[in-house]
Amino acid sequence: MSTVPRVAAHPPAPVPPPAPAPARATAPVPSAVGAATGLLDAFRAGDRLLATPTRTLLAHGVLTEVPHGTAPVAARAAAALAEARDARRHPSPVVLGAIPFDQTAPAALVVPETVRTGPALASDPLVALPADAPRARAWTVRPHPDPEEYARGVAAAVDRMWNGEFSKVVLARTLEVTGPDGLDLAAMVRRLARRDPHGHTFALPTHAGRTLLGASPELLVSRHGNRLVSNPLAGSTPRSDDLAEDVRRAAALLESAKDLHEHAVVVDAVHQAMAPYCSAIDVPTRPSLIRTAAMWHLSTTVTGTLAHPEASALEIASALHPTPAVCGTPTPLAREVIRETEPFDRGFFTGIVGWGNADGDGEWVVTIRCAEADDRTLRLYAGAGVVSASVPADETAETAAKFRTFLHAVGADL
Repeated sequence: MSTVPRVAAHPPAPVPPPAPAPARATAPVPSAVGAATGLLDAFRAGDRLLATPTRTLLAHGVLTEVPHGTAPVAARAAAALAEARDARRHPSPVVLGAIPFDQTAPAALVVPETVRTGPALASDPLVALPADAPRARAWTVRPHPDPEEYARGVAAAVDRMWNGEFSKVVLARTLEVTGPDGLDLAAMVRRLARRDPHGHTFALPTHAGRTLLGASPELLVSRHGNRLVSNPLAGSTPRSDDLAEDVRRAAALLESAKDLHEHAVVVDAVHQAMAPYCSAIDVPTRPSLIRTAAMWHLSTTVTGTLAHPEASALEIASALHPTPAVCGTPTPLAREVIRETEPFDRGFFTGIVGWGNADGDGEWVVTIRCAEADDRTLRLYAGAGVVSASVPADETAETAAKFRTFLHAVGADL
C-alpha cells in the first residue's frame, strides 16, 4: 500500500539574517502587502528581475560587467564587486545574472547601478491575485528536434547504457514559438511568477536584444553566513488536473525504483561536491516531493556548515555545476553524448542564474523551465534524465509536460 508522500510546495529555504541594501541609492523595500508584487509589476524589458524564496530583486542599469576571461567566474565576479565597493560607488554591491551550461563560454553577469530589494513573492498576499490572461494571438510552434527524433536519441542513449558506457545522460529538446508581433516580456514574467510564486523567477538580458526568462524550481546552492543549502531535484512526473490522479502520481513517483536511483545519483554528486567546503553536512536518507504548477519532483535538501569563509556562494555553485540532474554521469562522457545528440547549443539553459554579494552570500539556481526571447520569438528548453530503465515515449512526454510552464505564460500550446 502506498504511503502518503511528504510534500513541500517549494524547496525549503533558509531564513537569512537581515541583509544590507545591495544598491547605491535604494534601501530594501519593507515587508508589507504589495512590496514584492510591486517590484514584479515594475519590471520592464531591459531590467533585471530575480525573485527567490528569500527575496525579490529588481535591478536597473549596469555599473560594470563581469568580464570574460580564463580566471574562474567566481574570481572575476569577486574582483568586479571589490572594485565597485572600493570605489565607494556602491556600499553593498551585488552581482546579478546568468552563467551558461558550458562555464568556459561568456557569462551574462553585471554589477547593476541600482537594485531595489523586497521580500519573497510568496510572502506577499497580492501574489495570489491572478495575472492578466495572455491575449489571443496566432503562435507558430516548431519543435527542434521533433518528438520522434528526440525519442530515437533517447533510445540510442539507453542502448549505450545497457552496453555499460555510462549510467545517465540528460537530453533536451527545444520549441521555437513565434508570434505575429513583439513579445510582452513583462506580462510573461508576471504570469510565470504568479503561477509558481514559491520558485525562482528570473528575467535577465543576456545578449543584445535577448532576454533569458523562466521559473526554476531547483536551488543549486545558497550561502547565508556560514550556512549552505542545496536542493537537487531529479525524478519527475507530470501533474494531473484530477486530484485523485495527481496524488496517485505523486505517491508512485516516491516509490519508483527508476526515479529513486536517478535521484540518489544526483544527491551523491552534490554531497561529494559540497563536502570539501563544509565542516558539517547533512544529507537526508530519502527524498521528499515538491510540486510546481506542472510537475512533481523528487527533492532532497542538503545543508552544510561552511568551513572556509572565503568561499563564496558563486564559487561553490561553480564547483557543483553541472550536477547529474542536468548533465549526467560520468560527467565528461555525458557532455560528449549531449554534444553528439542535441542538434542545438544549450546556451544558458541548464546553466546557473542568481545573485551574490561582496561578502560571499548569494543564491544560485539551475536554469531550467526557461526560454530565451528575441524580438517576436521564444526558444523554450526542456530536458529529461535518461537512465537504462528509461522509455523513450515517457521521456518525450516528460519534456512536453515541462514545456507547459512557459506555454501557459504565453498562451500557446503544443
